[in-house]
Amino acid sequence: MTRLKMGIIGAGGIAQGRHIPSFLELSGKVEITAVQDVNRDRAEEVAEAFDIPYVFSYYKDMFQEVDAVTICTPNKFHAEIAIAALEAGVHVLCEKPMAMTTAEGEAMIEAAERNNCILDIAYHYRFTPEAQLAKKVLVNNEIGEAFVTRVQAMRRRKVPGWGVFTNKDLQGGGSLIDFGCHLLDLALWLLDDPEPVEVTGRTYDRLSRTPGLVNDWGSFDHETFNVDDHVTSYITFKNGESLQFECSWAANIKEDHTTLTISGTEGGLSVYPFELYQAKYGALFDSSAKIREGEPEVGVVQAENFIDACLGRSELVVKPEQALKVTRLMEAIYESSQTGTSVKLNHRAEDAE
Repeated sequence: MTRLKMGIIGAGGIAQGRHIPSFLELSGKVEITAVQDVNRDRAEEVAEAFDIPYVFSYYKDMFQEVDAVTICTPNKFHAEIAIAALEAGVHVLCEKPMAMTTAEGEAMIEAAERNNCILDIAYHYRFTPEAQLAKKVLVNNEIGEAFVTRVQAMRRRKVPGWGVFTNKDLQGGGSLIDFGCHLLDLALWLLDDPEPVEVTGRTYDRLSRTPGLVNDWGSFDHETFNVDDHVTSYITFKNGESLQFECSWAANIKEDHTTLTISGTEGGLSVYPFELYQAKYGALFDSSAKIREGEPEVGVVQAENFIDACLGRSELVVKPEQALKVTRLMEAIYESSQTGTSVKLNHRAEDAE
């Protein structure tokens, strides 16, 4: 196989804005041969705009024309479509989150293993230059043993007023599943995938259920709003590390910010922007990094990793078992908020092994 034949399932904004342009940048390795959407008119428009030869109304009809698919549907359909594709011997790149539940994610992994197929989840923050640099710093033990991590994925009054982002039945949640999951995944990856043992979480929707809310990203019905717009959590791990987590679509803060900082025994770091903090030679040192211009777009780097894995040329950066852990943690955060108590995860982790 010289070029991977790619199909796109779901022709909405993320497909048109990230995945299709990324694959087109890699035309020497991949060709987009098919597109499917429940709205056939939209699929045909996308096919015409990007010169995609085949258009399908039903996703299973696509499988005979492709080697791999990229799933860009609402979260509710991720597992169903991914499992069907994998059972047909088709590799899968699935948008985040992996699935609506841990059980669905486990079924996806089982289908991939059973059919010797690649299953990748689009947690693209791992591919940002700052994250790649932070990973190298941690691998080289520049900050010693990490013990406290802080994450904030914060937006000021930016609840997505389009698509199905605020539809709980189709998405499963709000700011956590849409935005916070990226930083949760990134933190776990940087920390070398520690085993979580206990989760405390709280979810909120008070702002978005307020009449007359000022919102920068379109309008929505405050009366029917039923997903989280703000989430906090405290996660502890088997190795003694802890993670303080917060995400929001609608916070009353001065400005949007995305931060991930890690404190270790020999130093600390910030990912966005990348900075390194150390104490040596009797002084405190703060180092920053200048990210080189002209680096490939994150979507292109992510797409190339998936393509190369399908072609047997490299390993996945985002392994499905790691993505499953993010889903398990999000489930625990929601459960903790509903019950008002912490959720112990050690027995679940042992059952999954």
